[in-house]
Amino acid sequence: MTARTTALLTLVLITSLLPAPQASAASLVEVTNFGTNPGRMRMHVYVPDARPAKPAIVVAMHGCGGSGPGFYAGSEFASLSNRLGFVVIYPSAQQEAGFGKCFDTWSDAAKRRGGGSDPVSIVSMVTYVQQRYGGDPNRVFATGSSSGGMMTNEMLALYPDVFKAGAAFMGVPFNCFANAADYPPGRSKCTGGSMNRTPQQWGDAVRQAYPGYQGPRPRMQLWHGTADTLVPYSLLQEEIEQWTNVAGLSQTPTSTDTPRPGWNRRRYADRVEAVSVQGAGHSLPSAGMAAAALEFFGITARGPLPAPVRSDRR
Repeated sequence: MTARTTALLTLVLITSLLPAPQASAASLVEVTNFGTNPGRMRMHVYVPDARPAKPAIVVAMHGCGGSGPGFYAGSEFASLSNRLGFVVIYPSAQQEAGFGKCFDTWSDAAKRRGGGSDPVSIVSMVTYVQQRYGGDPNRVFATGSSSGGMMTNEMLALYPDVFKAGAAFMGVPFNCFANAADYPPGRSKCTGGSMNRTPQQWGDAVRQAYPGYQGPRPRMQLWHGTADTLVPYSLLQEEIEQWTNVAGLSQTPTSTDTPRPGWNRRRYADRVEAVSVQGAGHSLPSAGMAAAALEFFGITARGPLPAPVRSDRR
């Protein structure tokens, strides 16, 4: 055996004893052809390398003028995904309503289950993640900021059989906007600061979105800054009235507390909670709020995650 052959065999032996290479670090990936897409939306997904066999799914939605990649970069959901092992869907709205690209919460199509527009596109994204990554259908959640918070209310109203809970930051109640002309701030009756319907009226709007549905309703967490003038703080009370009515609860909270300085929380049984952020303008979520939303969803650390999956399963 020559010296060259001996050296080659030694190299092969050493290589065979080295640990297998780790899967590549998770990154934001755009998905095309994810299913029915009447809203002509774009979809990005963040899939952590370490995750359970049936990971939870969180749909995280940006505000007007933003994008899925922008909300990925500007919020804490992806970093928490690495720790807790859930998949994050970041939709990008493509519809214009005089205020940049926003999620459609104003059209007649968007207010009917299966009616079309953005809500149908978002459900297609959820179905894609369930099929592609084994997402747990019993742990699907929605969250979002401003326009995304408005769409969070929308998705929970239209698809209570898909979403188990939501966390709406600076949102408005479902069916608050009359039409596209009513959407832009400055001329909107919804966000004009004087919207006031009864709890029964708000609750009826949700029940009429999916006539005949008798199943469980999602839990809802609501966030709003007390100094928000773009989407007035008064709309937090309208959201509370809507979701407590849907849940069959009193308008009187069952408990109140201050989980962090400046966060005043009202709880209505274990179904609805509202957090008033003292002095905050139109700037949520801020640090720590994504983690609080995930805790409300029930996505918490449950022991060590499995080893990272192979990159060819991504």
